[in-house]
Amino acid sequence: MTTETERAAGPAAAKALRPRTQTRRVRVGKVEIGGGAPVSVQSMTITDTRDIDATLAQIYQLAAEGCEIARVAVPDREAAAALGEICARSPVPVVADIHFDHRLALLALEAGVHKLRINPGNIGGRERTRIVARAAKERGVPIRIGANIGSLSKAMLRRFGGPSAAALVESALEDIHVLEDLDFHDIIVSVKCSEVPMALRAYTMISGRIPYPLHVGITESGTLGPGSIKSAAGIGAILALGIGDTIRVSLAADPVEEVRVGFQILASLGLRRRGVQLVACPSCGRAEVDIIAIAQEVERRLAAVRSPVKVAVMGCAVNGPGEARMADLGIACGRGMGLLFREGKIVASLPEDRLVDALMEHVEIVAREKYAAAS
Repeated sequence: MTTETERAAGPAAAKALRPRTQTRRVRVGKVEIGGGAPVSVQSMTITDTRDIDATLAQIYQLAAEGCEIARVAVPDREAAAALGEICARSPVPVVADIHFDHRLALLALEAGVHKLRINPGNIGGRERTRIVARAAKERGVPIRIGANIGSLSKAMLRRFGGPSAAALVESALEDIHVLEDLDFHDIIVSVKCSEVPMALRAYTMISGRIPYPLHVGITESGTLGPGSIKSAAGIGAILALGIGDTIRVSLAADPVEEVRVGFQILASLGLRRRGVQLVACPSCGRAEVDIIAIAQEVERRLAAVRSPVKVAVMGCAVNGPGEARMADLGIACGRGMGLLFREGKIVASLPEDRLVDALMEHVEIVAREKYAAAS
């Protein structure tokens, strides 16, 4: 679970982005979304929800990596029946993912879920959306309107001549208006597709038309490597415009990886910090050490550190000392030796085989001294 050990990156990084669009604040369990709250990171379990113990085990794995909201599939009544125990034992708020059968949404609400995700293209019509909204309002449970390019209604596809950003936006707006007619405003909205340019257009379009927080993602982005790149390009571009209040990186991979990539995206934009930020120079002909091996070893050993320490691993004298001075800690390597920096000052000159050990010792010191109050 994300804790107060996270810190925002410095103000210089934040100034590079457009100001965050102010949206209505919605509460999902103990997590606030929108209204200037930090951009939260979500994921979805890949277990059979009917297997309560397996689902809870995965939710705890996600929470340990920093996941703040966990979504679970609810394909049938047996899965809905499992939600009561899952919600009661989960360390983070639970979202019920509902398709086709609005009665499952009603059962999920009775079980105590913290948010519903429904899809306007397949929930079964406006009247059923109204029924679900009334029940959610009685319990103070928000609803995410999830417009998805793969499940637009036939009418919407005919109206716009096929899948498009405009079709996504109009589909979401239709269901939003239904909820608003019921004086229901605890709404979160997503307009997801797998194409980055279309997603960027859709989120830009809808951001200017509604006051509700936006859940941002690139759906069906792919496997871990390509999907992470595609998600970073899409989610990062949208967030850089000041749009977006919560994110999910959708990968064909272990969902724990979704959380890791999500925080890496936020850290790269200066929006959130969780764990170590590692700066490492690319390998080049100037390097007189195996900087790739050194950086990988540092990355491996930093994996368990949760304090937001910035560490630089540099391979030569051209940029090395300068970059190392800009981090909390850094090493600048030369032939057979290197310099260890702390907050811009040289603290040691060491042989190459002692650099990583010395760096890790100082990481522990900085984490303890600089971030002790927040750990």
